[in-house]
Amino acid sequence: MSSPFGAPNPDAAVYVISVAAELTGLHPQTLRAYERMGLIAPGRTGGGGRRYSHRDLERLREIADLTGAGIGIEGVRRIMALELQVDALRARNDELLAELDAVRRGFAARAAAQAATPANKLPVLHQAVGQSVVVWRRPT
Repeated sequence: MSSPFGAPNPDAAVYVISVAAELTGLHPQTLRAYERMGLIAPGRTGGGGRRYSHRDLERLREIADLTGAGIGIEGVRRIMALELQVDALRARNDELLAELDAVRRGFAARAAAQAATPANKLPVLHQAVGQSVVVWRRPT
């Protein structure tokens, strides 16, 4: 699966377990154990075979690095949960910054439009049906 620009989709589950094991330097039984522990959730084929994505491989490498540094599985689980939380907070922060920027641009555009409009202090006259005249005053 590719994007319209030819770059592979990092979430496309395409690697069988033997290839994933070779690419990560882990034993296939280790990959199965990490799945049982809930650290990884590979895709499945219709027949039940595991398929790993590029993102899964990155996660497996990170797990291997952390356990290689002496961190236990519960520590790895907690670190990865915190990383997901940080990623979500960064994404939300980016959304809020974009929203703030749009609001600021809107205020600047309104201020520029008001500055370009001459201040008319005269009342606005509207002729209504029946020859009567209605006078409105603009709020100041």
